Amino acid sequence: MFKRATYLILVLLVLVVSTGMAQTQDLQLAREYLSKGDYTKAEAIYSKLIDDQRLFHVVYPDYLKTLLAQQNYKEAEKLVKKTTKRFPDVVAYSIDLGTVYHASGDKASAEKYYEKLIEQVQPKDVFAVSNAFIQHELYDFAEKTYLRGRTKSSNPQEYNRQLIALYTYTRKSEKLIPEAINLVQEEEKELGYVRNMLQNSLREEKDLDMLEKELIVRVQQHPDKIAINELLIWLYTQRKDFYSALIQARSVDKRVRSGGARVMELGTISAKNKNYEGAIEAFEYVVSEYPEGPYYLVARHRLINAREEQVQNTFPVDKEKIRALIADYETLTTEVGKNAQTVEALQHMAGLYAFYLDEKDKAIDLLQEAINVPRANADLVAECKLTLGDIYLLKEEPWESTLLYSQVEKSHKETHIGHDAKLRNARLNYYKGDFELAQAHLDILKLATSREIANDAMDLSLLITDNTGLDTSTTAMAEFAALELLVFQNKMQEALTGLDAMLKKYPGHSLTDEIYYQKANLLERKGDFREAITNLEKIVSNPQFDILSDDALYRMAFIYEESLDDKEKAMQLYNDLLVKHQGSIYVADARKRFRKLRGDSLAN
Repeated sequence: MFKRATYLILVLLVLVVSTGMAQTQDLQLAREYLSKGDYTKAEAIYSKLIDDQRLFHVVYPDYLKTLLAQQNYKEAEKLVKKTTKRFPDVVAYSIDLGTVYHASGDKASAEKYYEKLIEQVQPKDVFAVSNAFIQHELYDFAEKTYLRGRTKSSNPQEYNRQLIALYTYTRKSEKLIPEAINLVQEEEKELGYVRNMLQNSLREEKDLDMLEKELIVRVQQHPDKIAINELLIWLYTQRKDFYSALIQARSVDKRVRSGGARVMELGTISAKNKNYEGAIEAFEYVVSEYPEGPYYLVARHRLINAREEQVQNTFPVDKEKIRALIADYETLTTEVGKNAQTVEALQHMAGLYAFYLDEKDKAIDLLQEAINVPRANADLVAECKLTLGDIYLLKEEPWESTLLYSQVEKSHKETHIGHDAKLRNARLNYYKGDFELAQAHLDILKLATSREIANDAMDLSLLITDNTGLDTSTTAMAEFAALELLVFQNKMQEALTGLDAMLKKYPGHSLTDEIYYQKANLLERKGDFREAITNLEKIVSNPQFDILSDDALYRMAFIYEESLDDKEKAMQLYNDLLVKHQGSIYVADARKRFRKLRGDSLAN
């Protein structure tokens, strides 16, 4: 008896396994038919497999897809209704009924059904229903589900993050912006998340304008919500509107008395972006507001640095202002003493003496003094050595220069300063006409982690490559490089004479646009702005000079705005750049300047 029972069990197991294998084979066959578009054969198999409880959840979606593909809407509706009755807790099946209506062309019934489904949704089902709508790419109904759930919860912030994610995905900026601000208004710790979502979503100027307007309204409505101010500061920084960012940062700092850290940060960013007035205003604020604060000494130093940058980039350079800067540095070193804290001040003083007052020996003495300061920061000492190397190049002692550059390369391997030293060595070899050695340095630097150094290396490398190819003599390139050394040494008239001679000697040469651009640079530095523009126009008007065309156009606009005070012409040229050179590195700054000249800045 026992043996017979065991036998029967084994027979049953064999039957179950064989049946299961057969069903699995049928399922694979049906899927193959479906993938090939042979819906009739697929339906014949699915209609049998659908009744198998174990396979139902696998078979159902493909069976429904097959019925809809054959436009068998009546059978599809029966399938869905039977399924929703069988599995009332699986909300995704409920949404399928609307899908059937929509596929049959009865869009009104589908929408009416979806609306009724959303109206009846229970709080526990909001996520499931919304996700089901999203899976069917019915994003508007997913949004309505979240909003309905919010209404039922009586919490105006309910499903906030889900809606932000949905609006981000669907690019609904007009809805994303207030929803994102609502989140940061209620939960200041969400500032980082909100910034990331906005940064990933808002690509168009009109969207950024919309965000700016909304933030300004919210700041006025909720002045105590610091996170909203921070979001506005972030937006202005993204748009390179550093002055407006500074106004907000000072406003926040006066309320919370944070020691000026945020203002210091903005001043540093402004200086790096050559917004010297904004940088000066930021550092002046910290110096005056926090004379006993932790940033006071750094702010004083950076204040003089920013003024120095401003003087150096206002042409022609005023030597009296250079002397005034030196006096500021001397006052600082007198107050603090010549120690580790003032090494950078000594370095800057040396640069001013050497490059603007032609007092190279005094500059060398200052740098030697800075390098020998006990316990000085190693990076600052390295920077002093680089400046010293530059000054020896001014003195036409390149062997001393390369020795110092190489020292820094060795002591600061794989760092920004080490890469800077290698770049200076590359330039030195370029000036000497040793293009092969220069390229060896530049090939390494093109992979540098610092984007600025990598870009400079790439620019110099392309200049050499484009003008020393197999079919090009290096003679003209060597002459141009020698003239660039004269430019570095501030021998401007001698360099201009040489550039004019090259234009006559090598008419139509590939270096012509570089020659015009360098001439414009020197003429601008001399204060001959009209003649500088004339040379830049020769680049812009010639289609063959496409590489430097955006550089020249931006520089023309800048000169008209900053030096000739012709705002209309500057606006026109900035707009030309935005239209003709949409991929240019100058686009962001050109747009900011254009907006400012047009008078549509919303900050106040």
